[in-house]
Amino acid sequence: MQFTPQKSPRLGIGIDFGTSNSAAAMFDGERVTLIKLAAPDSVMPSANYIDKAYQSSIGQRAIDDYIEGNTGRKVELSCEVLGEARTGTGEAASATGGPGEPEAATVYGQAFNDASLPGRLFRGTKRLLGNTKTDRTLVFDKAFRLVALVTPILVGIRQAIENTVGGKVKHACLGHPVNFEGIESGRNSIALKRLGESYGYAGIAEQSFCPEPTAATISFLHNHPQSNDELILTVDFGGGTLDFSVLRRSGSTFKVQATHGIALGGDRIDQTIFRELVFPLLGQGERWSRMVDGSNVDTLFPFGELEALLINWPISYMLNQNKYTSAVMQRMAQTDPGAEKFRRLYDLIQQNYSYQVFEAIKDFKAQLSVADSALLDIPEIDIQVEVERWEFELMISDLLFEFEQAITVVLEKANCQAHDIDLVIRTGGSSLIPAVKDILDNQFRGKVVEHDPFTSVAAGLAIADYYRYAESELC
Repeated sequence: MQFTPQKSPRLGIGIDFGTSNSAAAMFDGERVTLIKLAAPDSVMPSANYIDKAYQSSIGQRAIDDYIEGNTGRKVELSCEVLGEARTGTGEAASATGGPGEPEAATVYGQAFNDASLPGRLFRGTKRLLGNTKTDRTLVFDKAFRLVALVTPILVGIRQAIENTVGGKVKHACLGHPVNFEGIESGRNSIALKRLGESYGYAGIAEQSFCPEPTAATISFLHNHPQSNDELILTVDFGGGTLDFSVLRRSGSTFKVQATHGIALGGDRIDQTIFRELVFPLLGQGERWSRMVDGSNVDTLFPFGELEALLINWPISYMLNQNKYTSAVMQRMAQTDPGAEKFRRLYDLIQQNYSYQVFEAIKDFKAQLSVADSALLDIPEIDIQVEVERWEFELMISDLLFEFEQAITVVLEKANCQAHDIDLVIRTGGSSLIPAVKDILDNQFRGKVVEHDPFTSVAAGLAIADYYRYAESELC
């Protein structure tokens, strides 16, 4: 493909709709300009909040609305009424001797309706786009298609772009992971179809698509033009996925040799930190003694029943039900040292502090990117933990091994070895983790450069749109 400086009659527009965050950019043939999606910031959370009136908010406001609506809220699940069933035939004798009337019995579904739920928050919906078994989700009493949950975010992005360019925008180059999350063989095609449909509803009628790591490479090539012939590996380690691209540059032309991607991102790292550092301070592993039918029973506290909800903060408010809180309250009423842990757990549940915990974890992770130790500080639940970087790296060692394996796979796909690579471009928020840097530096010594970790993909997409690169040329 020719990477040519010829002028285009239109602006290039690039949209990077990410699992955790989104960014957008425009390119006029010379300069890339990032769109301030969440002024004054260029990066916006990929979040959509729908309230009971079916009004939608997006980005950080969506998260704020979710937190405000659920802080301190008691969850009250009610049974779903499906209808009435007749339990008699009407032929039996009644108490007065006449023919009996059939008895009406209400038929209930699963107890899943949260009567006081003020709204639903959707973040990470991109993960579901490739799931062929999931097309709709219930929002109060209406079934929403996945594309309808994504569309408001994309509308907001388009409006921010139009506010910047001062006119209508109907075209863009759109980023996507090499492989969408899931196990179905056709997940990529169905995810792209759904994504394209969502962009269409959002007003982006003229669409082209580009794998995210390839877009990051295009951005780098634009910033560093040269005539060398070189083989480039791009590592895009983001919040939801880990993606690779191997590209051959020959002067002003380039050709993609191979791509690869797996479902490994910063979100999994954050959840690992939560499990390893926070769970033990909330009562994981503690014993629970109580009287049952007149006998003293001593067992481990059933912490596992809470874990899945704790590490998924958009649905962690579901913990504020009696079936969870009653056991926690009983345990924290005991007088042993472990009771303090359960008081923390109760505060987290009652005040819905899971989001604040994850924000503290992200800050902690960022500290460890620049220091040999860091303090995990969560004042809402009175937690302070000092951790050395080596301890953190030990926690995520399994994930780092997955990272190394993925490098091996993409090199095999490109039919090359580490020593054949001339340049490694490192991008994405999770690429800032020192252990990730070390793995790349050890395998590709002296060849690794960092490139705009949070905005390189959006910039490359805008450049690709300007030059009208086709999807078939970019894969």
